Amino acid sequence: MNKPQLIRKIEQARSRMILATIRESLTSRHVQHLSRRLDQLLNKYDHLTK
Repeated sequence: MNKPQLIRKIEQARSRMILATIRESLTSRHVQHLSRRLDQLLNKYDHLTK
């Protein structure tokens, strides 16, 4: 995955998580899952840019 694709995926994951937090508790399993996914993408981006 190249950098622009990864940035797009990060933005989509962030948007999904924000929308989920509006509808659900921050501690809901769904929000936690989305947060972990966003963390994985951010870590991937961090490794890609080093």
